Amino acid sequence: MKVASSLKSLKKRDLNSKIVKRKGKLYVINKKNPKFKARQG
Repeated sequence: MKVASSLKSLKKRDLNSKIVKRKGKLYVINKKNPKFKARQG
């Protein structure tokens, strides 16, 4: 999982990526291709 200060560019890497908020943190998740996971901060 990548840790980034901005998730917008990481979300654009794949069409199936979604941004979700869990426990106060923002995550990029991707069910079809799990290697695109990322967390903000």
